[in-house]
Amino acid sequence: MAKQDYYELLGADKSASQADLKKAYRKLAMQYHPDRNPDDKAAAAKFLEIGEAYDILKDEQKRAAYDQYGHSAFENGGMGGGQGFGAGGFDAGGFSDIFEDLFGMSGGRSNSRSSRSRGADLRYDLSITLEESFSGLQKNVAIPRSVSCTDCSGSGAEKGTSPETCGACAGRGNIRRQQGFFMVEQTCPTCRGTGQVIKTPCHGCSGAGVKQETKNLKVKIPAGVEDGTRIRLQNEGEAGSRGAPEGDLYIFISVEYHPIFQRESSTIYCEVPIPMTTASLGGEVEIPTIDGGKSRVKIKAGTQTGKKYQLRGKGMPILNNPKVGDMVIRTIVETPVNMSKKQKELLRAFATECGDDVSPESSGFIQKVKGLWEDLTD
Repeated sequence: MAKQDYYELLGADKSASQADLKKAYRKLAMQYHPDRNPDDKAAAAKFLEIGEAYDILKDEQKRAAYDQYGHSAFENGGMGGGQGFGAGGFDAGGFSDIFEDLFGMSGGRSNSRSSRSRGADLRYDLSITLEESFSGLQKNVAIPRSVSCTDCSGSGAEKGTSPETCGACAGRGNIRRQQGFFMVEQTCPTCRGTGQVIKTPCHGCSGAGVKQETKNLKVKIPAGVEDGTRIRLQNEGEAGSRGAPEGDLYIFISVEYHPIFQRESSTIYCEVPIPMTTASLGGEVEIPTIDGGKSRVKIKAGTQTGKKYQLRGKGMPILNNPKVGDMVIRTIVETPVNMSKKQKELLRAFATECGDDVSPESSGFIQKVKGLWEDLTD
């Protein structure tokens, strides 16, 4: 029986892009996958056919040959003799692609190069004060991590020896097993996917290729750093396996709560209590600033609670920028407490003398309330 056209099998046009071919293949592979059609020989056969079609068409060179010669390009030793489906059966690489596309895994495929994995990244949480965030600083941190063994240069083999090719998998890192229609690849249990075995393990690391140590690092915290900032130190993470590159170290900054200042981006906010007399008559108050100094602020006569005054250039530095933010103070008018008898008498006399003229907000509020009550009684 003549083979069905590969494009027809996938339900795609000859001009279809690789993305369209993959989309069509994934849809059919999900439909005819043996796990979804147990004991259905027709579905299993269809699953193999679409896998064969996609394995040819996803390869630009094979697709070009198929477009020109059709199925004959892969028969009688075509495409290099024995590499096509007619000579060697369904390519195991096609199954790996099926597993990878459908289930997000490689079907057990591995090799010695892929087993040389990059080292893991590390995280270190560092807490600093707002003053330290303002000025910037250098912190000493102790990081426990794995490092490449210096005795064996990370190979895991005793000095003077070297790892040998695994005989069980011939250095591939995986073993293939035929199971019915499927060619299953499994990680080699002898070398654990590395493709190599160590006959004489290094005494310094017991063949692991890495050691544990605590490394002291000097971390530079730039001025203006904010809460939640992440600093990356390249190659300061865990050691990679078999000499692979190290991972990175990430320093996560948290800025501690400050009892006086609150920060929002580059602006510093501060609530400042002022005496009732200063708020009424006006005057000056001295306030602290984040740089450790002091500034004098002129308070206007009649200042109410919530009045804001802005001090330019007294805020936080802007990260990687020469500009500096501002400081905003919010006044809180303080009511006198613990007054003497004489002070109370003077304050009562003051209230009697002033009447409603000096408290426009209060008198206005009373008038609004009276108007509301009159509306309700009408």
